[in-house]
Amino acid sequence: QVQLVESGGGPVQPGGSLRLSCAASGSISSINVMGWSRLAPGKQRELVAAITSGGRTNYADSVKGRFTISKDNAKNTVYLQMNSLKPEDTAVYYCNVNGRRGGGQIFDSWGQGTQVTVSS
Repeated sequence: QVQLVESGGGPVQPGGSLRLSCAASGSISSINVMGWSRLAPGKQRELVAAITSGGRTNYADSVKGRFTISKDNAKNTVYLQMNSLKPEDTAVYYCNVNGRRGGGQIFDSWGQGTQVTVSS
């Protein structure tokens, strides 16, 4: 099993910043894509940002220029730096990592979610 542990969520005022972290552990041979999605009440899950093994990044239009995804390959950890936060960024943020385990099997794991609340 590959487990993901997220941290860094919480309350923040509009215009503020937060940094989310997600560490993957277990029998990991290689990681293909690491990403963040979010789910807000009454809305569909939205892919916020993703980063490939080669470092290519992709962002939702709603967060471009405000959020930055990065990773530490040595720690199997992905980060999401969120700046200029808006109330509409309020959601539960989920980390997602896919790749191959030590035995070659494909894995696609999700974190438990971390709440981000942007409010004055």
